[in-house]
Amino acid sequence: MTTVTTEVDYGGSRSSIHDVGTIHLSVDQDTSTISTVGAETIIEKESPIADDPTSKWNKNDAYDSGPDGGLTGWLVVVGAFLGYFTSFGTETAWGILQEHFEREVFSDIPDAQFQLSFAGTLIGLLVNLMGPLYQILSARYGVRPVLILGLLIMVLGLMLASFTTQIWHLYLTQGVLFGMGAAFLYMTALMVPAQWFNRRRGFAMGCVTCGSGIGGVVLPFLMTELNTRYGIAWTYRILGFAYLGLNAITFLLVKEKYPRHKKIKAVDDGEAQPAVSPPTLREIFDFSILKDPTFLWWMIASIISTLGCFTPYFFLPSYATYNGLASADGTVFMAVLAGSNFVGRFGLGYIADHIGRLNTHIISTLLAAVSVFAIWTIAFDYNTIMAFAIVYGFFGTSYYALMSPITATIVGIEKFPTALSVMMLSNCISIIGPNIASAIENSVASEPYFSYKMFVGACFGLGGLLLLGLKIKMTGKIFSRI
Repeated sequence: MTTVTTEVDYGGSRSSIHDVGTIHLSVDQDTSTISTVGAETIIEKESPIADDPTSKWNKNDAYDSGPDGGLTGWLVVVGAFLGYFTSFGTETAWGILQEHFEREVFSDIPDAQFQLSFAGTLIGLLVNLMGPLYQILSARYGVRPVLILGLLIMVLGLMLASFTTQIWHLYLTQGVLFGMGAAFLYMTALMVPAQWFNRRRGFAMGCVTCGSGIGGVVLPFLMTELNTRYGIAWTYRILGFAYLGLNAITFLLVKEKYPRHKKIKAVDDGEAQPAVSPPTLREIFDFSILKDPTFLWWMIASIISTLGCFTPYFFLPSYATYNGLASADGTVFMAVLAGSNFVGRFGLGYIADHIGRLNTHIISTLLAAVSVFAIWTIAFDYNTIMAFAIVYGFFGTSYYALMSPITATIVGIEKFPTALSVMMLSNCISIIGPNIASAIENSVASEPYFSYKMFVGACFGLGGLLLLGLKIKMTGKIFSRI
């Protein structure tokens, strides 16, 4: 008869098990249960990790346990930032080009503003609608060929737009061609950097997405200066050449850590290895996420909260002139919105890695609602409107900074590409948010712009509460890090 002593490590907590007889131990790693076979006693102990409802989500979005970023990872961030700057930044600055066309080119068309607005809408729709096509192409051929294709289509759209003589020309060039090419750069910027980071993923994605904020600050002034000096045609051509150079850097720096288009062959045992076939559509898309109630909750909460997101960007300049301010003041407010947006995406990404990404998004969404109800509703002078632009710009777009890492946390890395494509499709609904707000404004008898304020505040408030409910569903508590 022998005595057997077994020590088991439960994440820092050790237990000693003593018994007499011949004992065979089996360990279930999922439940951390230890049982003896061939002895009279069965000893079980639950790991503290198993009792933690956040443990699943904390490990759900980890690609691996390798270095967090490294030089290659941060170079990928730089390349993705440039892709975000040229794609989403140009979409943000479309109003400058639209205003020039309306004033200088199509001034004889009564509803030119209405017709031109559809070109900007098409950019947003194409950027989001092309997600599934991007996923198919990148899974079959890799990211870099798709980047080249997107860059060429985007530059072609800008070059052809320089020959615009009719408004519908812009629909095909600025809207469809540029939007399609920008979508491939935008999706790459959202998907690839996340592969290189775990602990600092929120900060890394904040650095990437702040490209749109910088684009919103730099591009309007650049476009205005180019329009004044050289005219709209050469503005498009100069932007086309500039984007070609910037995104050539994106092509050189951005690469996948785990290319999905390459399948791992079996170990060479001297026999002929089968050819590596391209992945099928069933392998590319995992639509089981549509049966996941947690993901569906996340998607619905995101749709509601982002419905009001862009309304201030559309109407704050006209709101300023309605209150007796100069049109130049409206331009300043837009620049401040974009600049605060840049700081917010950078800062919120950093905060998210310390207090939790979903936590940061919930707080930001609710504070965006507070900024609308507490500041915009009483903003009738320059200083108060400026205060609203600063606060709302910082908190109002946290979704776009944290969408990628939060989605990875909810569905896991294997289903992340499909989930991100579905989220991008759902973003199309938020694009029509300003149109919904305008329809409400035109149908109610209230003080001008009051319904805009209520619509934006209600969207963020309800969305924030739904996100809080999502957190409770995932972790079972309000105060937890996720």
